[in-house]
Amino acid sequence: MKKKLLATLLCVALVGTMLTGCGNGSSDSAGDAAGQEAPDQAESNASDASADVSSDASGDEEAEIYMFISGPEYADFINELIEEYKNVKPNVTINYETTQNDYPTMLKAKLNAGECPDIFASTAGKEIEVYKEYSYDLSGQPVQEALLPALQASFVDDSGNGCYAFHYVGDQYGIIYNQDCLDQAGVTSLPKTLDELVDCCEKLQAAGIQPFACGYAEWWVFKQSLIPFLTESVDNYASFVADMEQGNDSLNNHEMMKDNMFQFVDIVKANCESKPLESDLATAQAQLATGKAAMGLGMGPWAEASLLAINPDMNINYGGYPVSNDPTQCQIAAGASQALRVNKDSENLQAVLDFINWWFTSDFGKEWLANLGSVPAVDTNGVYSSEMVKISMEDMAVNGAGNIGTTYSTDAFWQSFGESFQSYVEGSASKEDTIAKIEQNWKEIDGAEQ
Repeated sequence: MKKKLLATLLCVALVGTMLTGCGNGSSDSAGDAAGQEAPDQAESNASDASADVSSDASGDEEAEIYMFISGPEYADFINELIEEYKNVKPNVTINYETTQNDYPTMLKAKLNAGECPDIFASTAGKEIEVYKEYSYDLSGQPVQEALLPALQASFVDDSGNGCYAFHYVGDQYGIIYNQDCLDQAGVTSLPKTLDELVDCCEKLQAAGIQPFACGYAEWWVFKQSLIPFLTESVDNYASFVADMEQGNDSLNNHEMMKDNMFQFVDIVKANCESKPLESDLATAQAQLATGKAAMGLGMGPWAEASLLAINPDMNINYGGYPVSNDPTQCQIAAGASQALRVNKDSENLQAVLDFINWWFTSDFGKEWLANLGSVPAVDTNGVYSSEMVKISMEDMAVNGAGNIGTTYSTDAFWQSFGESFQSYVEGSASKEDTIAKIEQNWKEIDGAEQ
């Protein structure tokens, strides 16, 4: 998990004389929305064939776009993107504001004041429906068609329809491996079943290598390492969460949750450091990078830079969580936790669509997406700046992707979920106690009893 950045508030109003060129030539504008259908303001239907308007016309007119989004860690990249777009559409000014500190409260204040930004952010999953009334359905737009399927699935409404957001990076949850440790122990393939995981641990122990760097001092590690046991147990995870919030379902009704999830935690506890609840992110990364431990939990491609900073020669591998003894269920969980939305009532809706469609289809935009150092939102034809992303994309092309699922519940719930498992690992709560506590918190924090 990335550490929260200090509160940042950046506001960049781009005008021609204020910017220097980022790359002296203009980018390939083949991805511009020329000839695309203009938005039907009344119906917000991207595929309305009766509303054809050339985007070249909108590009010749003055337009101003206000983009208010979270994620200041990507501010420099976004500014670079906006600067390049000024070469493509000189008459379009993009005012970009970003903050990490209390973004939801600031956004709600703007919405309550009737000042909805042209592009704004929320979480994906559950909040897609919360902000649906403000959001343009991007179905049929080039940006929607460019998004990877795993990300598109994060932006549908409660009925599984539409595409009410987009995002430029994805999220992944998987196990990070120090491949040199596996090679030393004679482990010839990444474990895909719980039985194979036990066998892997036995070989590592025999070779004198600690199998897991668990990071169990961090509550979020339980969220990001155990979510596959929840999502893989049910056909419709959103419906399952709604039932749990109302007290209409139970973990005990699902074997993978009731048994396999706890078996996995037991395997980790038996094969990690002697005091797992004292292992934080820094400790886990140091153990993994230096080869003291072979497997790291709760992390995604975002951790690669930190691991390589500790050991530039670390031989990284990456795979899904074994959730059962069916290897086909071992998938890297992928999707988007954040969602960027287009204001369906924007006064410059066509200009906004032209911009985001260029962003995701132009040569410059695709190269930009490929070089963020994170999980790209589109197919970048095998060009990735991260080894873990490259591995995961190859794996998902063969094995498919699991559902990240975490955005259907609040962080307050997930913190209680992690703390419940910390009590289980400590030994102060039984499996039955832990299940009861999780079910109680689902109702009290997010559901019927809140």
